Amino acid sequence: MQAINELYPLLLTPAKVVITTHQKPDPDAMGSSLGLYHLLVQLGHQVQVISPTNWAAFLDWMPGSEKVLNYEITIDKSNTIINEADWIFCLDFNALNRLKRMGTVVGEAKGQRVLIDHHREPQTEVFAYGVSDVTKSSTCEMMYDFIVKSGHADKLNMDMMQCLYAGLIGDTGSFRFASASASVFEIVADFKRRGLEHTVIHENIYDNFLENRFRFIGHVLSNRLEIDYQLNTALIWVTKQDLLRYQIKTGDTEGLVNYPLGIQGIKLACIVIDRDEKRKWSFRSKGDFDCNTFARTHFNGGGHFNAAGGETDDSLDTTLKHFKEVIHNYKSQLETF
Repeated sequence: MQAINELYPLLLTPAKVVITTHQKPDPDAMGSSLGLYHLLVQLGHQVQVISPTNWAAFLDWMPGSEKVLNYEITIDKSNTIINEADWIFCLDFNALNRLKRMGTVVGEAKGQRVLIDHHREPQTEVFAYGVSDVTKSSTCEMMYDFIVKSGHADKLNMDMMQCLYAGLIGDTGSFRFASASASVFEIVADFKRRGLEHTVIHENIYDNFLENRFRFIGHVLSNRLEIDYQLNTALIWVTKQDLLRYQIKTGDTEGLVNYPLGIQGIKLACIVIDRDEKRKWSFRSKGDFDCNTFARTHFNGGGHFNAAGGETDDSLDTTLKHFKEVIHNYKSQLETF
């Protein structure tokens, strides 16, 4: 994989470009994708953003979201566009298996793949150019760097700033997490000087849900939350029946894993959701507990040090039993805070 700066001169030659990101894109994934989309359109490229799956309705306000293709319902059209692309930008993920069924097509396409991502252990051999930096708060922070360092800071318009700011707040917990470094606040200051109104973006992301989601959260916190104070660990499990009862859609469970971190003494918060095809895990920690290693070791996942995810084909009961067995192996790490 060549360094990303080797790509900068090539941006001046218009090409057919596909931008993609991980399944079920979050604000950082969609924000970085659309931020890059608005840049490349200004540079004269023919650009299409393709998501491997659907996305949360609370992202539909983002400028350009109406032009994003959902691969699962546009397979033939998307395959044609991917196969004709000169460049395929892969944002906020670093291994092709994160693209689900779309991964094979992207892996076999003639276009050169470009990686911009901040997760651990990238699959560097499948990318022609790229940058992988785990010290960055978000892919949107990296996209800002990409825009500025490639000499196109003058192209930063309101559409781009709104998309990138959404990813900054999404992946830093509205600047709560340790990943919100000085450079993040410098980006925000630049956006504010350029006229960004940040309040409406927070409202679009955090104040944009239906009543059923709040009743669902109340149900889960009352009936699906276990606390182990000896291990300073909180566990939430969500059944398929819960999802159906409250008509939960993509994005409605976003951030639910963070709620137990507000409980005094809790060092590790975990949630497993019984999806149709898989049981999906999310892990969040405070301090020195490595969620990335834990997820990779036991739940076919990975991510960041304090935030990671995983999945399993096991039943909900089986994966819960497995979690309760393996978590005791980490007692020495969890019992002190």
